[in-house]
Amino acid sequence: MTNSPYIKQYLMTAGPTPVPPKVSQVMAEPILYHRAPAFVPVYARVLDRLKTVFDTSNDVLCFASSGSGAMESAMVNLVHPGDKIVVTSAGKFGERWKELADAYEADYTYVDVEWGTQIDPAEVDRALSDTPGAGVVFTTLSETSTGVIHDVAAIAEIAHKHGALIVVDAVSGLGAAELHQDAWGLDVVVSGSQKALMCPPGMGFASVSQAALDKAAERPAGRYYFDWNKTAKGQRKDPPSSPFTPPVSLFMGLDVALDMIVTEALPVVYDRHRLLGRATRAAVKAHGMEIFGLDDEAASVVTAVSVPEGVDGAAVPKLMRDKYGITIAGGQSQLKGKILRIAHCGYFGPFDIITTIAGLEMAINELGGSLELGAGVAAAQRVFADAGVTVGA
Repeated sequence: MTNSPYIKQYLMTAGPTPVPPKVSQVMAEPILYHRAPAFVPVYARVLDRLKTVFDTSNDVLCFASSGSGAMESAMVNLVHPGDKIVVTSAGKFGERWKELADAYEADYTYVDVEWGTQIDPAEVDRALSDTPGAGVVFTTLSETSTGVIHDVAAIAEIAHKHGALIVVDAVSGLGAAELHQDAWGLDVVVSGSQKALMCPPGMGFASVSQAALDKAAERPAGRYYFDWNKTAKGQRKDPPSSPFTPPVSLFMGLDVALDMIVTEALPVVYDRHRLLGRATRAAVKAHGMEIFGLDDEAASVVTAVSVPEGVDGAAVPKLMRDKYGITIAGGQSQLKGKILRIAHCGYFGPFDIITTIAGLEMAINELGGSLELGAGVAAAQRVFADAGVTVGA
């Protein structure tokens, strides 16, 4: 059945993620001129609804870029060569902050913890004590490479105690893992369109506090397109406008996706993601497979699973994709071939998890494993049943 046209495709990665049909449909409509009266209310509505998802009163600055572009915007606005900063990392995407710090020649203290563990706020406290004058701490909400959610509220408290701003990568976490930017005192939160916001790649977001905007304005040189204050000036107009051509079709899609999120209500969105994560973890543990890193109720974005002994971990995602039409992710860097990653952030429901677990059971057994077929599926079903979920609703 490998080449059968009847094999449906299931995208179970943490980005890009599946796009709801009505999001795809509106993006297929005739494109609008970005200064036209028909587009202006869409642009304004998206800017307003993004504040709801970030849980902030800040400007949420929008760029035609990936989430990595939003991360770079934070570095280029807040850091100049020789500036002292603290960078934290507990995985592949934490390392991206380090790579950006290298690119912009920052003088940084690096808090590098073991993959699969949480960043300890006490370590950040020590790093800031050892780096007098550090102006910014860069950290991560959801480490996509391991599935770990970090306590960014506690890290923010430490940063502010030392007089530093905090910047949070929430590229995979926004809209899936609980986040309260203003209540938690997060100066900057960056994200992208292609994960829990249920849109294609191509939009980067930076929700920026006035303190961060003021710091960026102190030294305006060294940037152009990613200049936060230039973008904020345009977005604050009435009606709002972009200093550069925005990705019009993506805005149209995001308008629909954000309406879905607002209609569902963020507390319900977070509960749904936690439930999907709980069911996924129950399924893999039913087979005696180990959760990589933390077995954490907060791990609502992606579940990382250690590959069973004797099974080629690199072959599992390929077999699931090519034979069963289910795309999951393997490990990255030193975890390549050692873990599998099943995402549940964005446009996902119970049947997506059940289908993925069924495919995982068959693929692992075909590659030499000895899983009891259906055991993981049944465990996931029990989680959904206990929660009173109508599967498919």
